[in-house]
This record gives sequence, C-alpha cells and structure tokens, in this order.
Amino acid sequence: MKFLDLAKVYIRSGGGGAGCVSFRREKFIEFGGPDGGDGGNGGSVYAEAVEGLNTLIDFRYQQHFFAKSGQGGMGSQRTGKTGDDIVLKVPVGTEILEEDEETIIADLTHPGQRVLLAQGGNGGWGNLRFKSSTNRAPARANPGQEGVERTIWLRLKLIADAGLVGLPNAGKSTFLAATSNARPKIADYPFTTLVPNLGVVGVDGKEFVMADIPGLIEGASEGRGLGDQFLGHVERCAVLLHLVDGTSSTITKDYRTIVAELDAYGGSLGDKPRILAINKIDALDSKTLSTRRRALEKASGGKVYAISGAAGLGLQEVLRALMSEIEARRAPAEKDQGQWRP
Repeated sequence: MKFLDLAKVYIRSGGGGAGCVSFRREKFIEFGGPDGGDGGNGGSVYAEAVEGLNTLIDFRYQQHFFAKSGQGGMGSQRTGKTGDDIVLKVPVGTEILEEDEETIIADLTHPGQRVLLAQGGNGGWGNLRFKSSTNRAPARANPGQEGVERTIWLRLKLIADAGLVGLPNAGKSTFLAATSNARPKIADYPFTTLVPNLGVVGVDGKEFVMADIPGLIEGASEGRGLGDQFLGHVERCAVLLHLVDGTSSTITKDYRTIVAELDAYGGSLGDKPRILAINKIDALDSKTLSTRRRALEKASGGKVYAISGAAGLGLQEVLRALMSEIEARRAPAEKDQGQWRP
C-alpha cells in the first residue's frame, strides 16, 4: 500500500427538495384545501476518524464527494425523502484544512470522532404550511435550500508516542526493526527511508508506538530533501529519540544540524523532550566511543546513551527512558480524552 499524507478533496452537500403546491381533489368534499408536502432535507458531508487506516491513498483515486439532494414534496401532505449523507473515512490523526492549507477546520485525534463539513440544505415548505384563516388556498411553496460546496485538504499526522529523528543512515530503521514489530527496508549500503514507518515497541510489559521518518538533511526546514515533508508526523509525539551515527567523523556537527532543523521547523518540535543516543557502537573501539560520546555530551549538555541497533546493545535502557517520558505525558492526555465526546 502506498503512503499518502496529503490530499485535496471537493465536497458538496445536497440541496433541499422543493415544497409542493397541491390541493385535495376528493369526491363529496366541496372545499378540499391545500395539501402540498415539504421537500426533504439534503444530505450532509461528514468526516470520521476510523481505526485500521494509516494513509490517505484512497483520496488520490476519488476526490469528489457529493451528497444527494432531498426529494421534492408531494400531494396528500407527503414529505420528500431526505438525501443520504456522505461520510469520509479518514485515519486517526487527520487534520482537515480550508483551501488555503492553513486554517484548521478540525483535528480528528480519536477513533469515532466525527465532524460536519457541509450541512445539507433544508427542504422547502409546501403550500399546506401557508394556509391561514385569511388565506385558505395558498398557491405558493418554497424552493429547497441550496447545498454547500467547498474545497478542503486532508493532512495526516501519524499518532505515535515517540519519534525517531536523525541524519540519513543514522540507523533509525535498524533501531525500529530491532525494537518493534515493524519491518522497514534495511540494507548494507547507504540509502534513506522514503516513507514514515510505525512500530509497536514493548518494554517491561508496556507498549508504545514509535514513528521513523525519512532522514533530515541540512536545510530540510526550508524544503530540501524528504524529511521536511514528514516532520509533521512527529509533532504529536511525546518524546523524540535523536540518533547520531557513531561512525561519523563530524559527530557534533551532525547533532547540531538536526537540532537546528527541528528549531527552524517550528510547531514546538524544538521544545519537545529529546533523548540522545550514539548509534553503531559495535563498529567503534572503546577509545573512539569514549571520545565521541564525551563530545556529544558536551555539545548537548545532557546524557548520551550508547547503543547499537544491529547488535542489540543498550536498547533496553533507551526504551525505558522513552517509556518514562511517555508515561509522564500520557496521564494528562488520558484525562483530557476522558472528557471528550464524539
């Protein structure tokens, strides 16, 4: 399945059916009077977050969603049929934006959460509604209200507890494969991940979701490379795991490059809790590891974990640190979610 996290769609709610002008024509009833029914309401367009989806690829092949209009009213006081609603099924974590791609209409972060995007038009009144003591035979009816037509954008931001960031070939995919059920592409030659990957990580009987996004390069926040297209997927993460390639000869520069890009991107990414780890320690001797680890500690001003995704070294300690940060932020989030109602 291809990954798609941005889609443009066109929606239109149904118009209301017209009211009916009708008069009773019954035998032995001298003055029949009006009996025109109301038109039916038009169908509305909704968006609903559902589980089991992790891409917007369906909206590449269908971009137009038009709800049906209501049926016109009929004689004998019969109301027209209401038009069917349309529900756009989107992954959890989807933002719905106006056509300008900036104004947020809704942010669907919970399964079952639903938002009205276009209200169906009201049905018109039939002539029976206009009957009064002074107008016993009204010959007028209202037309139905027109539907709403608009263009919207769907933008997916994956729901993950922890996010992996780093330069290309820092070992993010290897780490994700070693600690979770995800199976991203891994090879013994340099290449970068092209789409985000999600994996469920287990540690000490607890689980959390980790996202691996394509590697960042210098200038990513300005549109260079692929990473800037996917930084939005780690905006929702409680904590970031910053992996630095221990075999690099410019290890402190590599670290500062990623930090600068996170700060430049905005969206509070630069302020998120970060855990720093030097990766690929199985390819380093003890002296080189010690030197480069001290250099990273000096540059970051905090603790640096030493790990190897390929050899499985030091992984549990890092996972416990991530779990600790996630749990510290889950309690307030779960309390807020308990107050939410679809």
